[in-house]
Amino acid sequence: MTRFAATGNAVPVPMTAIPVVDSDAFRREVLSTIGEGWRLLLLVGLSQDAEGTRLLAALADDARGEIGLVATDVAGGYPALTPDCPAAHYFEREIYEQWAVRPEGHPWLKPVRFPRGGPAIEEVDFFQVAGAEIHEVAVGPVHAGIIEPGHFRFSCHGERVVHLEISLGYQHRGVEEALRGGPDKRSVHLVETIAGDTTAGHAIAYCQLVEALSASPCSPRGLALRTVALELERIANHIGDLGALAGDVGFLPAAAYCGRLRGDVLNLTALLCGSRLGRGWIRPGGVAREPGPEVLREVQQRLRDAERDMRIAVELLWKSSSVRARFENTGILSRQAAADLGIVGPPARASGIDRDCRRDFATPAYPDRHPSVAVGESGDVFARAFQRWQEIENSLAFLARVLDQPGEGEAMTAVGTLAPNRLALSLVEGWRGEIVHLGTTDAAGRFSQYKILDPSFRNWFGLAMAMRGQAISDFPQCNKSFNLSYCGHDL
Repeated sequence: MTRFAATGNAVPVPMTAIPVVDSDAFRREVLSTIGEGWRLLLLVGLSQDAEGTRLLAALADDARGEIGLVATDVAGGYPALTPDCPAAHYFEREIYEQWAVRPEGHPWLKPVRFPRGGPAIEEVDFFQVAGAEIHEVAVGPVHAGIIEPGHFRFSCHGERVVHLEISLGYQHRGVEEALRGGPDKRSVHLVETIAGDTTAGHAIAYCQLVEALSASPCSPRGLALRTVALELERIANHIGDLGALAGDVGFLPAAAYCGRLRGDVLNLTALLCGSRLGRGWIRPGGVAREPGPEVLREVQQRLRDAERDMRIAVELLWKSSSVRARFENTGILSRQAAADLGIVGPPARASGIDRDCRRDFATPAYPDRHPSVAVGESGDVFARAFQRWQEIENSLAFLARVLDQPGEGEAMTAVGTLAPNRLALSLVEGWRGEIVHLGTTDAAGRFSQYKILDPSFRNWFGLAMAMRGQAISDFPQCNKSFNLSYCGHDL
């Protein structure tokens, strides 16, 4: 790693410390480092001028909690990483779309989000499968019920799915562009709406970034209360997903029970801060509202009650032979496929990848304690469902300790101005998986670039791979076992 700038989670580095190499050396260094056991954390365009575009690669060593940075300047194109590093394929499509830099040798440069000035979303090509009795089934972008837009095109032989292509970008909102030039009063509000069900995850990632770039550490109490918000968010979404999975296979007792329990956990977040989704609570410097010891004791009691009811609900799920028949050996994502594609979060762990940035990367949010990390192995719908239950159990045990000893200091501390000409990466293990925020500052200490990586950006392709060879009727539970965000992707 001598050709890389070494950094860590929420550790700023001067822009001048990041080595800039030619495109061939860039490709060689990235691929050789991945061959040594690192993984591609991020590949992004940083800036563009008359002479070319600067690309940045961030690589992560989960075993040691290290991040390496290297950059290259390219003109019209560069040798693509994707043929030798499949995890780069979506990043390189995004780079081509946003910066008009062609990764030469990339197999499929279809647009990712269809921003203004690019091709119209209705004019894009889809991958075609040829053969006798092959037919296509198109679903969306308008779906039944209240759901965000996304298009799913199944190429099928009878009931068997040969290929699934997922096309998103119908609600491209320009969030990253709006954050440049900040931070300002609206920045944290924008961040809270990146994915509405991940308010705490994205807000913490943003706050860690601002605090790192301004050298303004948060107090232990502020950090502890943030982790309470993050783990409650994890529990609420995981138990809600277990109920939705039950509903997808027609098992209504667990569906109704878990749906109610999701509301109970969301109400605990409202008790802490006044908002069921945690809006307006997590702010640079800490949290905006001190709940006090009486409120924390009530949260503890209600959590114990919810845990008892959750165990009853999931026992119904696991004991149902009809549910197990629909979950087991369905939608398998192999460990190798998950690793190759850079899958993160519960789907990765359910496929046997032992990765969780709460443990792997030293972070202000979890400085000396973190929930236990559960890892599955079969990679099917059942493994992803059971993974969620294990994470609920681990989060409940963790919250019992934190609520007993929530840390010392003020809930909110002052935050200074951002250091100029710096770059920092902020990693948070959200309930869907690893969230990454990248920020660079200009000479005035304002954001010159802001990049958001929601776990859905990585994991949508994992769903497509899990559907290969499956009956198309298995799509509902496969889809819900990943439960990815449309708006988290369509930034």
